[in-house]
Amino acid sequence: MATLYVMAGIMHFVKPKVYLRIMPPYLPNPKLLNKIAGLAEIILGLGLLHESTRSLAAWGIILLLVAVFPANLYMYQKKSKGIPEWALLIRLPLQLVLIFWAYLYT
Repeated sequence: MATLYVMAGIMHFVKPKVYLRIMPPYLPNPKLLNKIAGLAEIILGLGLLHESTRSLAAWGIILLLVAVFPANLYMYQKKSKGIPEWALLIRLPLQLVLIFWAYLYT
């Protein structure tokens, strides 16, 4: 799980356009929000590696997953190019699976 979040966080900086495209237009300063989300994913992913910070990092991941849900919903509503509609739809309940997975670390 730590690797998943650290790599996802790094991708916010390597391929920012991918993340900027899926941000709902009502969110202010998408570039800054993308950097904050990427940094949060990296820090929280690393936090999972240490026993002393694991629970706190897992709660942070849960909050982050809740916070980014609007972007996933926006992707589905917008029918993001290049991604099949079924994949966008599956991604919505997948958030619950990821939240449960993170909860196992609390």
